[in-house]
Amino acid sequence: MQIDEAMTGAKTRNISPLDPSAAGPFYRQIYDRFRGAISSGSLKPGDRIPSARALAQELGLARGTIETAYSLLAAEGYIQPRGQAGTVVTPGLDARMPVASTTTPPDSDIPAASFRPDSILPFQMGLPSLDAFPRKIWARLGARCVRAMQPSDMAHPSVYGSWPLRTEIAAYLQVSRGINCSASQVFVTSGYRHTLELIGHALIKAGDRVWTENPGFPPTRELLSHMDVEAVPVPVDQDGLVVSEGIKAAPRARAAVVTPAHQSPLCVTLSLPRRLALLDWAARNDAWVIEDDYDGEYRYVSRPLPALKSLDHDGRVLYAGTFSKVLFPSIRLAYLVVPEAQVERFEQISQVFAGGSPQLTQAIVSAFIAEGHFARHIQRMRKLYAERREATAAGLASVLGEHMRIDSQPGGMHLILRLQGRQSDRRLVARMREEGLYAEALTDWTDPGDGASALLLNFTNIVSQRVAEDFGRRILKLL
Repeated sequence: MQIDEAMTGAKTRNISPLDPSAAGPFYRQIYDRFRGAISSGSLKPGDRIPSARALAQELGLARGTIETAYSLLAAEGYIQPRGQAGTVVTPGLDARMPVASTTTPPDSDIPAASFRPDSILPFQMGLPSLDAFPRKIWARLGARCVRAMQPSDMAHPSVYGSWPLRTEIAAYLQVSRGINCSASQVFVTSGYRHTLELIGHALIKAGDRVWTENPGFPPTRELLSHMDVEAVPVPVDQDGLVVSEGIKAAPRARAAVVTPAHQSPLCVTLSLPRRLALLDWAARNDAWVIEDDYDGEYRYVSRPLPALKSLDHDGRVLYAGTFSKVLFPSIRLAYLVVPEAQVERFEQISQVFAGGSPQLTQAIVSAFIAEGHFARHIQRMRKLYAERREATAAGLASVLGEHMRIDSQPGGMHLILRLQGRQSDRRLVARMREEGLYAEALTDWTDPGDGASALLLNFTNIVSQRVAEDFGRRILKLL
């Protein structure tokens, strides 16, 4: 990949080729080479450089990679876009400008992924199937709710959540997840982080210790750290959280955060003996179990399992659910079911720390559930996701089978691709991001970050095996 061969009309013989094995992303390599050529005089003020489209085709890179490099160069004044006349090195630029030294960062310095990206990229974690969402139904319900708005709906919303929505959630959970609860036990939140924050203020104090799954969802550890709570990593095996190891590490921990339906990220299910052992530990030690049921509806080998909360006879489990994975993330609605004895405590905490979720959004979701659209949507998505998971796994395996092994999982919304050899998952994820592909590295989910290398890839928006094969070939080039 020689940049000088692609840069017609410019003196670029001293520009070095890109290095596919380097840790530095391609856009940064392109930026560095253009900047070096300008500073050394190989590219002079007024010289025209190739369009992003032409350079992308020549180098076999995504156009977005070139545009990222060009935007950096333009922002620093090295180049100027001139519309149809193309892009040129800035006229009058002092060619003797110093060039900053560039060093290749070690693998440990590759930035970790954001767990709330605002993009829509292939394999992006946390996104449901956006193309299959019933937007027409949603628009109709939204218009009806707007027309029905009264002055009372325009005042401050309840910090506990609207009563109609809390009622619908309680009824839905009883049927779908086996949870017997009243509407007063349901608190509407703006997402998992808000849910965990409420629990922290209500039941956990600084200096407490809390079990977390290892590997497990990284924001959980981060949130606990900000609350001055020590996260105690507890290993996960094929049967889920190893309760006996948690008891060895911190027998008097104040709480445990678990994902029993599909362990996040390994997607294994917490076995019944482990569930009973966890509940027994919590009851004997006056501890709390925080059940994060983020995608429990999506099980493909059998019907969804009842929630851990359904086995809770001692009032020790707090059940956290979300609409982000079922509807769409920007809705910013989740919910928490607390033990009946803790309702008053959570009402007090909500009065202090909760601002309330938008009343109109809650009204639309209430209607969506009450009229049966919610249950039908989940049924359709369960079937669609099973098809897309099979197609994505088959497509990736046909291209990457010699380099990766795909875990067999009973449910969930993502695949786990185990890297063969000594390939770094964080390094590969960084390269994929620069090529417009999304992935998360399993080592970013592991404490202390030195576990097995694997890619976490969401399949819900991959529409066919052919599309998966195309993306697989793009990943193969990056290996």
